[in-house]
Amino acid sequence: MHVRIEVHLKKGVTDPEGDNVLKALNLLGFRGIRGVHSAKLFLVDLEAKDAEAARASAEDMCRRLLANPVVHSYTIAVEGESASGIPPPRASKAVRKRR
Repeated sequence: MHVRIEVHLKKGVTDPEGDNVLKALNLLGFRGIRGVHSAKLFLVDLEAKDAEAARASAEDMCRRLLANPVVHSYTIAVEGESASGIPPPRASKAVRKRR
């Protein structure tokens, strides 16, 4: 099973990383940005008998390690496994060559 876990700050918790990215984007000339919010994305491949068991395991991961309940909230999406057994494709990263 493929599980997607997004951990983000709760509303009202300061987000210095998001604030700094917003400032940097404005300095680079990007306009019309109303806000930037940081989050962590965890893509977990795990063995589970069904989607319900995968979700329960992901919930336990969040409670025990991935999220601090005082400042974080999280979302969990169980994506299952493809028919071929090959994980779904991930977005490619843009690579910039250094000179």
